[in-house]
Amino acid sequence: MNPPMTEAFEESTDTARGQTHAVSITAENLVWKIGRKTVVDGVSFHVPQGQTLGLLGPNGSGKTSLLRLLAGLRKPLAGRVLLDGQDIHRMPRRRLAQRVAFVEQHASTTANLRVIDVVKLGRFPHRSFLSGWTQADENAVERAMAHTGIDHKRLDGWQSMSGGERQRAHIARALAQEPKELFLDEPTNHLDIQHQVSLMRLVAALPITSIIALHDLNHAAMFCDALIVMQQGKIVAHGTPTDVLTEALLRDVFRVEARVMASPFHAGPHIHILREAVRGIPSSENG
Repeated sequence: MNPPMTEAFEESTDTARGQTHAVSITAENLVWKIGRKTVVDGVSFHVPQGQTLGLLGPNGSGKTSLLRLLAGLRKPLAGRVLLDGQDIHRMPRRRLAQRVAFVEQHASTTANLRVIDVVKLGRFPHRSFLSGWTQADENAVERAMAHTGIDHKRLDGWQSMSGGERQRAHIARALAQEPKELFLDEPTNHLDIQHQVSLMRLVAALPITSIIALHDLNHAAMFCDALIVMQQGKIVAHGTPTDVLTEALLRDVFRVEARVMASPFHAGPHIHILREAVRGIPSSENG
């Protein structure tokens, strides 16, 4: 019987979730443009080891671009990203691939791979050209499929899978990698409510650093240790869910009227969106 996913990560990482004194990820004055538009504008923050950080903001606020900069998939026009104090773009690419996993919002492939073959790709950075498939590789893949609920789909072809099933397979691939830093771009978008909650619960329990771009504010409040809110490429709020998710911020940034109350079921706030429009803005503009 394979050990639980969280125990497996504790064996393969140097830090437990409770140790938040050391910094895992540092962003220093990051800038990124698409054409002439600045989509990440002087962003700076740090993430302690083991923290689950939620990245929030309206569409077009720069969340995806920031995630790609943090994961080393893009080189910033200005500023730098540090992992454990080292510039991410000066790290050996193999070492970076071993420790950082990224799950895209709309990952796709035209090949009709089996699900298990997709998940096995997560082990590629840990293997040399001549090394064979090991029991450690097998255990990592089995754990990842079990914890994302796709083990019964292991032999199914990719083209026969629903969007939600494909998303879970990509998340399983990332977990099989056993990363130290995990980046997820709106990972719950194609999942039903059961798998949304299951995924968020799993990510929050991992003893690694996770940054998740989200739209569901209540999921962010329930499962994230800290939140960053972006607007027009800048950070407009950063702190605990209780500190960040205020009625004023929801009105100013997300353009909704809401009531924020302490949840009786978890330590964070619970957001109740109201039906009426924000004053001064026609309801048709509120989405």
